[in-house]
Amino acid sequence: MDIPAEEYLCARIRQAERALMAHHEAVLRGYGLTMTQYAVLLTLSRSDGLSGAQLARACGVTQQTMASVLTNMEAKDLVHREASPVHAKVQITTLTDAGETQLERAYQEVIVLERALTASFSPAEHASFCALLERATSVLVDQTPAVRSR
Repeated sequence: MDIPAEEYLCARIRQAERALMAHHEAVLRGYGLTMTQYAVLLTLSRSDGLSGAQLARACGVTQQTMASVLTNMEAKDLVHREASPVHAKVQITTLTDAGETQLERAYQEVIVLERALTASFSPAEHASFCALLERATSVLVDQTPAVRSR
């Protein structure tokens, strides 16, 4: 082992991810939202409507998980689903007014952390940090083996 444990980049990235997730989960819990539900609201706010499969890919969950998430969100009147005009078996999900309001309220708290993080770096450090994160993400993606069917 030639790299001391305290220098493992993957461990540091994971530690930062855990802190980020803990913050967001605590904030979103106050709005009755999970991270996935918040991601759905955010994704739908930037589109005219998406299928469950498209939302699953965008939010990094399985289609089965997304189906359950959307059922719960529809029951809370945060989203609306209707049959696609192109494919009758596909449902298109859109944001309701209540969903948009809930997103706006939650976003106002979530963005506080983003602003605090940005303020903790000089503009040059921020640009450098973003570039380094992008490079690290590329390496992580490139090093991830493809899922093989059995």
